[in-house]
Order: sequence, then C-alpha cells, then structure tokens
Amino acid sequence: MKKTILALTTFAFIAFSCGDTNKKENKNAEAEESIEKTNEADVTEASELNTLSKEEKEEGWKLLFDGETSENWRGYNTDVFPSDWKVKEATLFMAGSGRGEAGSENGGDILYDEVFDNFHLKLEWKISTGGNSGIFYLGQESDDYDFIWKTAPEMQVLDNEKHPDAMLGTDGNRKAGSLYDIYPAEPQNAKPAGEWNSVEIIVYNGTVVHKQNGETVVEYHLWTPQWKEDVANSKFPELNENWADVAKEGYIGLQDHGDDVWFRNIKIKQL
Repeated sequence: MKKTILALTTFAFIAFSCGDTNKKENKNAEAEESIEKTNEADVTEASELNTLSKEEKEEGWKLLFDGETSENWRGYNTDVFPSDWKVKEATLFMAGSGRGEAGSENGGDILYDEVFDNFHLKLEWKISTGGNSGIFYLGQESDDYDFIWKTAPEMQVLDNEKHPDAMLGTDGNRKAGSLYDIYPAEPQNAKPAGEWNSVEIIVYNGTVVHKQNGETVVEYHLWTPQWKEDVANSKFPELNENWADVAKEGYIGLQDHGDDVWFRNIKIKQL
C-alpha cells in the first residue's frame, strides 16, 4: 500500500512539474512572439514615416515633409532655409540655442511656402526636457513683424513638467495643445518630454479644432464677438493691436524657441 501511495505521489509530482514547465515554455513563447510583433510594428511604423498611404492619396492628402529634404520650407520673412534647422533622422530638427524666444542666430521660425485657408493638418512633435515650441497656422509675412506668432494662432508645444509656461497664463492655456494664451487644451493629454505626440489642426470657415493624441482638446470660432473678447483678455493686444483680425488664409509655421524640438509626418488636406 505504501509503495502504491509513493508511486502515485511521485507520478503526480512529475506531472505537475511537467505541466509547470510547459506553462513556462508557453509563456516564454508568448513573450517571444509578443517581442517579435512589437519589433515588426516598430519596423512598419518606421517604414511609414513621412509617407502617404494609398487611402490618404485618394482622399487628397498632401505631404509637406518627405523626411529627406527641406524642400518648400524656408525661414520667416526670408527666401532661404535657416542653416541651424536640420533634416535629421527623418525629422525637421531644431537644436536648442538656449536663447529662448529669440531663437538661434541662424535659425528662427520656419514656414511651408504655400498659403492654406480651409484645411486639415496632421503632424507629430517631440520636445526636449524643459522645451518650448509651437505650430502656427494662418500666419502672415510682413516687414512689420519679426516673428510669425505676431500674426498667427499657435498650437502650443511644451514640456508641461519642466517649462515655466505651464504654470503661467490662465487655467493652463499655455500647456501643450492649447491655443497659446487663449484657450487651454482640455483634457490635457500631452506625453512627457522625449516622447512623440500626434496632433491635428482643422480650420474650416472660422471654426478651428485642435486634436492631441487622438482627442479633441480645443475648439473655437474666429472673428466672432466671443473671439474678440477672449483675445482682448490675452497678452496679444499689447504685442499687436490687430492680432484678433486673423487672416482667412496663411502659412503653416514651426517655431524656434531656443530648445531641441523635432517634427515629422507633416501632411495636409485642403477642405
């Protein structure tokens, strides 16, 4: 009887051990498969950078940056592409000068050399620790202005954790995704410094929408009494008394604010 019990106990232990080993092997196999899928996804993502899908082409999307050249990009109020901006690792990259809003001596704000009125813009940005930048639209060029932000609405690009602008303004209206100094991004869903954020800006007959990481975070209406009142409560009238009179068409621009910043996958569809 004791021999029988011992034999059964030994068999059960071996079966349990084999089962446990099989589970571990299965988990290891699943983990390896997951890693392979992740790697495949990374490769696929990399291969799709700065390109248009067949569906996007059919829908009328236009690529504004090919990942290899600065074609059709130039400095604000100049005919040349600033030398301190670089095409680096499939991005438009500005190396930080530490000069803040003054920008780099050979940098400055850049714009795409075509005006747009009603459009849907998509792009991705990444900011350095403590960094600040911006995305402009409906911008104007004039000898009267040295920076595009004096003529254009700005979707804020910011490290919300480290840059002091996140604590300034009103109700977080200088945090990432916001219409700078006017309307805060709600919800505030920007990713930390060093991570990519996907954003969209939609402009249609005065209605403007900011989307950040898949969510609508700002919606407002240009040229209305409410718009003029909200602008009057911002810092802009002190800098340009006509700032509220945003143009119906203008340039897409990217800001040099003295910090490392990267942009990619810039595409637009006219509406």
